[in-house]
Amino acid sequence: MTPFQGSAQYVATPDLMLAVNAAVTLQRPLLVKGEPGTGKTMLAEEVATALQMPLLQWHIKSTTKAQQGLYEYDAVSRLRDSQLAGADGAERVKDIRNYIVQGVLWQAFTAEQPVALLIDEIDKADIEFPNDLLRELDRMEFHVYETRETIRARHRPLVFITSNNEKDLPDAFLRRCFFHYIKFPDAQTMQAIVDVHFPDLKKELLAAALKSFYDVRNLPGLKKKPSTSELLDWLKLLVAEDIPVSALHSADDKVVVPPLVGALLKNEQDVSLFEKLVFMQRQNR
Repeated sequence: MTPFQGSAQYVATPDLMLAVNAAVTLQRPLLVKGEPGTGKTMLAEEVATALQMPLLQWHIKSTTKAQQGLYEYDAVSRLRDSQLAGADGAERVKDIRNYIVQGVLWQAFTAEQPVALLIDEIDKADIEFPNDLLRELDRMEFHVYETRETIRARHRPLVFITSNNEKDLPDAFLRRCFFHYIKFPDAQTMQAIVDVHFPDLKKELLAAALKSFYDVRNLPGLKKKPSTSELLDWLKLLVAEDIPVSALHSADDKVVVPPLVGALLKNEQDVSLFEKLVFMQRQNR
């Protein structure tokens, strides 16, 4: 398989590329952690595109159960059909396979070509969820009790698992993964990311916007630090509203409340905290 080297749409740091290729070599799931908005989900999409693999996605919710990734038996539909079906429908009701709904893991295991599989935000589910997937991800097979058959993977999928660190994952699960933490991009990496999305952005505006962004982000006590995706949204607004560079900094280079700050700060406590900082700086002139 061709090594992953980033893509035109995704700026991957050398350590991230190394992690992806290590997971491929070891045939282990790649567990990717990092702040929300640092590109964890997009990584799976871009790796799948770069390696020319179909991507199957399983977005986890607080109510998601591991069994749903394997299959679900729709007993309610079978019961309804048995009550309503005529002679022709009776044959369908007899075959329980007609009421087995394949989950994402089943689809990945039985795909005719190797696929990439994204299990997104695994930490949203209950604590038993990762443990319930251990055997299936380790052995690449599972048993369907209703039909008494075992589903085995034709090809081992390239598995990406993302986590926002909302809760700790079990040690037994962690042992079976290759782990990578996506650090928040430094200014140089962030500039490269912005260049991908806004190749024609004026250098003066970009420099002022990045300085303003990191001033906001580095403020101690923020409840929610602005992310990469929020920076991109903010830049899109600055361009759309034709905001001048002068609006992003003061003449004496003091921190100012940036225009359209609602794209960066998402709660009133953080906005108030930032406004207090600006006020205190003005008082100290």
